[in-house]
Amino acid sequence: MKNWYDYLIIGAGPAGLQMAYFLQQSKSQYIVLDKAESAASFFRVLPRRRELISFNKVHSIFDDPEILLRWDWNSLLTDDYSFPFRNFSKRLYPLADELVNYLESFAQTYNLNIRYNTNIREIRRDNDRFFEICDAQGTIYQCRVLIVATGFSKPYIPDIPGIELTENYETVSLDCNTFTGQRVLILGKGNSAFEIADIAMETAAQVHIASPNSLTLAWKSRHPGHVRANHTRLLDTYQLKLLNGTLDCHVNNITQNADGTFVVTVSYVHADGEVEELVYDRVIRCTGFRFDNSLYAPECRPNTLLNGRLPAITPYWESTNVSDLFFAGTLMQGRDFKRSSSAFIDGFRYNIRSLYRYLKERYKGIKRGERKLQATPVTMRKAILERACRTSGLWTQFGYLCDVFVVHPNHEVTWYEELPIQALQEGQFYREDHYYSLTFEWGEWNGDVMAIERHPKSSQAYTNVFLHPILRRYSYGKLINEHHILEDLFGIYSSSGERGSVVRRSGRNMTKYHQEEHDIPLENYLETQLYPKAIVV
Repeated sequence: MKNWYDYLIIGAGPAGLQMAYFLQQSKSQYIVLDKAESAASFFRVLPRRRELISFNKVHSIFDDPEILLRWDWNSLLTDDYSFPFRNFSKRLYPLADELVNYLESFAQTYNLNIRYNTNIREIRRDNDRFFEICDAQGTIYQCRVLIVATGFSKPYIPDIPGIELTENYETVSLDCNTFTGQRVLILGKGNSAFEIADIAMETAAQVHIASPNSLTLAWKSRHPGHVRANHTRLLDTYQLKLLNGTLDCHVNNITQNADGTFVVTVSYVHADGEVEELVYDRVIRCTGFRFDNSLYAPECRPNTLLNGRLPAITPYWESTNVSDLFFAGTLMQGRDFKRSSSAFIDGFRYNIRSLYRYLKERYKGIKRGERKLQATPVTMRKAILERACRTSGLWTQFGYLCDVFVVHPNHEVTWYEELPIQALQEGQFYREDHYYSLTFEWGEWNGDVMAIERHPKSSQAYTNVFLHPILRRYSYGKLINEHHILEDLFGIYSSSGERGSVVRRSGRNMTKYHQEEHDIPLENYLETQLYPKAIVV
């Protein structure tokens, strides 16, 4: 007997629960399968030190629940903002166990259709092109649309001779006394590597962190997945000469001596090809995780990228080679890897909402939510600035999700929220003569990020480095021009959004300031685009 569902989700982590919530609200026929006994099995084990790097900023100058989501990186989306993570933790860096409690409660509160203790053995396709998911008990679940939300389920093991001699992040002891007096090499330069290094350096004789690429700090790159400041004590001990260090090098091989020590041969990236053989007492692999595609039959095995770490996806998170197979959660990051926030709850929750709307339109013929506006400079200016002041999705998924405003010949505007910008770039709306995208983006800056030269005038908004809104006009898929909206430290782009944190700016009260620097420039831009002057010959 086969169990039929329109939508089947694999994985009851935050991504699976978020998608299930949307499907539940629309009374869709769906099920979630998970091999564990309860939700959020990943966060019951990882991160090892049990402190998350996802911020939970409880207190703010704002009280709008939509704006608050900009700094709440753990809550799942609901229609009424009724299930915030702040009710489960008040910590800025919350604990993994607090997130587990939140996700368990979310699944129970919304009575999501989850079947636990389901160990999937194979994913295949039948002759009708439907997916068949077979579990260890022989039960077959059949679906039209398969959504994989399993996250990274396998460790990523680099191809280094002798890598099998290393310890791994998943099981290494967190007791600093086990490192006493030892020479320790940690492979990798991500947060997990620094997490272990921070423990080891309390007692170790020497701690090195190694990878071919130079260290990238989150506060420099503005990507939350790069190394976070709360893990970086090792850098002080490196630059202040306490024998610890970060090595930019290729690890060529690892061998073990008769006395149990290890000889690691490295070739340095920035040292004219210098090669060294270094001796360590322990070598620990902290090289991250990867997508596991071993359960898929050949006819529906998805292609991967980044050495198999991630599935290859379309702009709407569908497998590039297997139709009707979609990915949710951290597996959505293949198109904004180390740039935006699709690897994390605060980013992929918006991706999932966009994906849900796309699925309902593609498979059920239910048009995604859209709004109508009149194509006047004043109406559009008000809508765009109000949206820029309030949106959490475009703010968090900067440069990745966008709103789209399509201007029709009857001077009506259709407004679509939170679409993948790459869908526009790859052909969506290419038949439309006149449309705009609204994104938030960082500007370019090659100098010291703590000493950025600012130009706080609307006429120079294109030089902005801080996160700010950009409106771009397109015609038949071609970019025509763009308008940068002047950056603001608080993310406020109209006087209606002010909360009294600034009294005057450059000698102007805030109403006048916003009129001159935000309202009038945007309205003038829209005037020239909506009603272009005729060319006199």
